[in-house]
Order: sequence, then C-alpha cells, then structure tokens
Amino acid sequence: MPTLADRNLTDAPQEERQVALPAVARPFLGLIDAVIVEDPVAFPFAGSVGRKAAQAAWVWVVRDLCADLLEHVETMAAADLQALLPQILTHMQEGLRQADDFETGRRLRAQLGSDEARERLPIVIHALRCRTLLGKAQAFGKAANTIADDAALGVALQSMPLRDVPVASLLLHAAMGQISNPTRVVTSVLRVAGGSTEAHIQRSGFSPLIDAILAHAQNQLPALHPLGPFADIDLTCRALDRFHRLARALTGYVEFSRGSQWTGVLAAVTKQVSDRIEPRLKDVVADMNQSLRKARDGVDRLDHDRLLAALNGVYLLATIRECRDSLALNALFDQAWSQSGQALELHLNRNLELLRANPADKLVGTRLDAGIKMAEIRFNPDYAETLRRARLTAERRN
Repeated sequence: MPTLADRNLTDAPQEERQVALPAVARPFLGLIDAVIVEDPVAFPFAGSVGRKAAQAAWVWVVRDLCADLLEHVETMAAADLQALLPQILTHMQEGLRQADDFETGRRLRAQLGSDEARERLPIVIHALRCRTLLGKAQAFGKAANTIADDAALGVALQSMPLRDVPVASLLLHAAMGQISNPTRVVTSVLRVAGGSTEAHIQRSGFSPLIDAILAHAQNQLPALHPLGPFADIDLTCRALDRFHRLARALTGYVEFSRGSQWTGVLAAVTKQVSDRIEPRLKDVVADMNQSLRKARDGVDRLDHDRLLAALNGVYLLATIRECRDSLALNALFDQAWSQSGQALELHLNRNLELLRANPADKLVGTRLDAGIKMAEIRFNPDYAETLRRARLTAERRN
C-alpha cells in the first residue's frame, strides 16, 4: 500500500514542508475518497484519480493557494472544509486557467511534483465540484445490491447522467465500489444497450461503466503485492476474489473487439495480477515441506514463520482455484494444486505415526494440528474431521 510519505515536496522550503506535512494525511479530508485509487496507476481513467496525484493537489492547495484559509487544517473537520470549498475551488480553477501560460504552467508542474499530477488536476477539481453526488452514487451502489429484478436494475442505471460523460465517469466509479455483484450490473446494462458488443455499450452511453470496472480491477493490485509470512492473507484473498468478480463480469458477457483499448487494458491488468501471485504460488509446496517435516538431525524445533507461510499459501491456493478463470496461471496452478495435495497427505501420515510413537511430543502435535487445518482448506472439512479423530485415537491408545 502507498505510504503517507509518498509526496513530492522537495522543491518546497523547509518551513513550508512543516506546514504541509500534516495536511496530506488524507487528501481533501476524505471528501473525494470515493474516486481515489491506489498507486501505481498504469491505466488512468476519467472517473478516478491516483492517491499521489490527489495528495499533490491537496498539498498545492494548502501550501500555495489557500494557506490563509487552511491555516488550521490539522484540526479541521471535513464539514469545515466543505464550507470553504467554494472559495478553494475558485482559487484552484483560476490557478489551472493561468497554467495555460507556458511559464505559469511550468511552475504549476513543479509545485505539483509531476506531469501526471498536473494532468489529473482537472479530475480532482471536477470531483470536488461533484462531492455531494459522490455520496449519493455510493448509496446508489449499495441500493443496487438489493434490486432483485434485472430490468428494474437497468432502469435504475439509466438514471445516471450518461450524457455528461465526466460526471457519469465519477459517479459510476463511486457506485461500482459498493456493488458486490458486478455481473448483474453488466448484464442489466447489456439488456438496456440491446447487445453485448463494444459498439452497443458505447451507443447506450455506458462506456464509463466499463471504465469503472477496469479501474476497480486495477485497484486490486496493491493488495496483491505484499509477500512473506506476515502478509495480510485475508486482504490478498479478498482482493483476488474482487478482481475475479470484476473481470468475469466483463469477459463472461461483453464481446470485446480484437485490439480495442478495453481488451488491451484487461489483458495487461490480468497479466499484472498473475505476475504478482505467481511467486507465492511457487513457494506453497516448499513452505509446506519445511514447516511440517521433523528435523532430520540436531534439535527439533518449530519454524513458526514457515508454518504461517504454509497456512497462508494454502488459503491463497484455495482462492486461486476459485478465481483461476480470470488468471493466467493454469499450468502453474495445476502443478501446485496436485503437489500440495500429495505433500500434505505424506506429512499428515508421517506426523500421525510420530504421534502414535510419542504422544507427548508437543512439536509433532502442533505440526499435525497445522496440517489438519491445511487439509480442511485443501481437501474438505470431512477429511479434516477424520484426521482429528485419528489424532485423538493415537493419544488415547498410548
């Protein structure tokens, strides 16, 4: 995940940096969080803005544009900022207008810290102007989850301001973040559009919806990056499942044109997701072998890090199995799935034999408990319950 230190203030004097630093903790105090996506953003869309670009715009406002209005921004609440936004937006719009001049434009890019932040500044301004609508769009997304009839959902989606593409892009992105089943939204849109091709979608005005789905799919990438035994595996699995739902909503129902922009973006994001998962997939069997095997020589001890990594790997493996249709990992997954099952059965049998020989061995008991938990995930709960009964029998027999 991006850190709060990801900001470009190197050109600011030291005293200005001290003023700006507390203010960038949350761009615009959360008023446009609904359309902020995490960096890196390989494919920018009109309905969202990267966190670094939003932070750069916020620092620019606090430090260079409205220092007098935002003198006490560290203690300011979102409602206080809301009251000041008309004045702030006037300053922002004027600053952007003056940037048409070459020298002023060069100075603005230096203040923002990057060309990308300068390019996304109009979207930040537009999102601030639509800030009240963003909350309504999120409420719409939550309400859409409760609409059982696809035809009614299609009618509800048509209430979006589709003719105003910039506004529709922001609102559909905000709404999509709350929608749990993107497939129902896509199928409802295709029914309204009268067909499933890109041309049908574009003519119906729902192109921003496809952009929003792709933007949210891309936004799952940061959660897939952390590796190691202490990575948040629940967050990773949720992000992978969310990516699968978003990708399947498109690949399963939309007829993309060969070589189109949407096709290229989806293929590239799918590759990025697969590339981030692949190294972890290769380690599952190795972690399992090293954590569940008793030391061949020397003093036996538990490798808690490896044990946790192996358990996390099995969770990830089970999630990939559910999401494999949206990933480019078929051959590697099949190999890891097969080998993990064989290795797990082998270690479970060996640890059961060791426990029967020495029921007081706590290290073997811990490894066996961990292996049974892995078997519950990798195989099924019934098999795990059989193993638990075998473990109790081995202890009672001795």
